[in-house]
Amino acid sequence: MGDIRGKKPRTYEDIEAPPLPWVAETLEGLWPEPGPRVAVDLLPLVHRLGALLVRPFDWARGGPGGWWFLETPELHLESGVVVPSLAAWRRAQVPEPPEPRTPWLTPTPDWVCEVLSARSRDLASRMQAYHQARVGHVWLIDPARCRVEVYRRGSRGWARVGMHEGSARMLAEPFDAVVLDLGTLWLQEPALTAGTPKGSVLVRRASAVASEPGRGAT
Repeated sequence: MGDIRGKKPRTYEDIEAPPLPWVAETLEGLWPEPGPRVAVDLLPLVHRLGALLVRPFDWARGGPGGWWFLETPELHLESGVVVPSLAAWRRAQVPEPPEPRTPWLTPTPDWVCEVLSARSRDLASRMQAYHQARVGHVWLIDPARCRVEVYRRGSRGWARVGMHEGSARMLAEPFDAVVLDLGTLWLQEPALTAGTPKGSVLVRRASAVASEPGRGAT
């Protein structure tokens, strides 16, 4: 995130400063770095993922219900401010969504999704922040590879419990009560080739950092 020496400590005014639709995220007291909440070209994918999950897991139509979802929520976690692509809370823990004008949320989500893009350079720090906040599951979506990787929180790091590609029909924690059609996420039919690397560099880096002994909450 750059050299922060000589800069004043972060304040919420620093976070609010960038013009909409930009937001400044800050982790572990570091100087906030502005960026778009979600890259514009990825918004349709985020909307489609939300639609795929909301019907069975929020509205309880064809699924168990029991969740509510928010796109690009501003989360004030133990380690700082972070804005995932999508997040969800179990109604058993947080019964109702906040009022529409609520500027940020402090309850830890049970699930977050990060759609990988150029702004994912701090993914390792974000995964660490989610682990410290006790987020139960993280999905990492790589649109370039038409891939979803599913991570479950463990006491010492993240365990990858699923990887789904292309147009597969997937059962993915914590939404494994319903088979999801992965192909509906992509703008066009994915063409996967032999030798496609298993897991992006960013994903491997995040997994390695989050699983280092002594890192994260227990």
